[in-house]
Amino acid sequence: MKFLDRQKIFIKSGDGGAGCVGFRREKYIEFGGPDGGDGGRGGSIVIECVENLNTLIDFRFQQHFKARRGDHGQGQNKNGKSADDIILKVPIGTQVFDEENEYLIADMTVAGQSIVIATGGDGGRGNAHFKTSTNQAPRQAEDGWPGEEFWVWLQLKLIADIGLIGLPNAGKSTFLSAVSKARPKIASYPFTTLHPNLGVSYIDGEEFVFADIPGLIEGAHDGAGLGDRFLGHVERCGVILHLIDGTEEDVLKSYNIIRSELISYGENLNSKIEIIALNKVDALTPVLIKEKKEALEKVIDQEIMTISGVSGSGVEKILRELAKSVKIFREMESMENASVEKMDTEIDDIENSSIIDLEMVSDE
Repeated sequence: MKFLDRQKIFIKSGDGGAGCVGFRREKYIEFGGPDGGDGGRGGSIVIECVENLNTLIDFRFQQHFKARRGDHGQGQNKNGKSADDIILKVPIGTQVFDEENEYLIADMTVAGQSIVIATGGDGGRGNAHFKTSTNQAPRQAEDGWPGEEFWVWLQLKLIADIGLIGLPNAGKSTFLSAVSKARPKIASYPFTTLHPNLGVSYIDGEEFVFADIPGLIEGAHDGAGLGDRFLGHVERCGVILHLIDGTEEDVLKSYNIIRSELISYGENLNSKIEIIALNKVDALTPVLIKEKKEALEKVIDQEIMTISGVSGSGVEKILRELAKSVKIFREMESMENASVEKMDTEIDDIENSSIIDLEMVSDE
């Protein structure tokens, strides 16, 4: 299945059905009066978040979605049938933006979450609603209300525990294939990976998801090499695994390029838990490995791990380190969610007490 993480679509909710002008025609009823029914409601456009999708490719082939209008009202007080809603299924992590791609309309992060993005128009009232004491036979009915129509952008930001980042050809896809059953394209030239790949890994009974992000280049935060779109997938990752190609002459320069891009992009990417690994050590001598590791550790105040996705050297050790970091992130996230829920509860309690106080004052 091809991967697509950004698509513009046109949506239009259905118009409401028109009300009916009708009168009773039964035998022996001279002044039957109006009996025109109301029009049905137009169909709405609903976006629903589902688990079994990880791409927006379906929207590449169909980009216009128009809901049906409601049925018109009929005589004998028969209301028109409301039109069915159109449900657009999107993967977890999809964001919906307006046509200018500036205002966030919805952020779909939980399976089963749904939002009405365009509401169908209400049906018009039939002439039975316009009967008065002075107008017993109204010939007036309403047209249905129009639906909404506009363009929106769908943007997918993958939700994973660990994001693999690094310069092109740093060995990210090779590492992913070594620790999971994912089989991304692997070759010895830059930009082999053109879209993010997901893989699930297990260690000591712990399960976590990797997102292999295509290689970043200098200026990625400004869109160079589609870097801004790729960095968007890192936003939702709890932990970053920064792979540095050990065969590069200046490994410190490679680290600084990626680090500066994370800082320049913003969205708190530079404050995420980051594990740094010197990759492709199978192609280096022990002396070179020691030199390059020490060069990085002089500048970076943390341990630099050494791994090889080809030989498997150091893979198990780094997986255990990643598992610890993911556990820490999940605990921090659950604590943050609990504090937000507590704050919401306190705000609700304050609002309810204020309403009760106002009611007591008004009674007095």
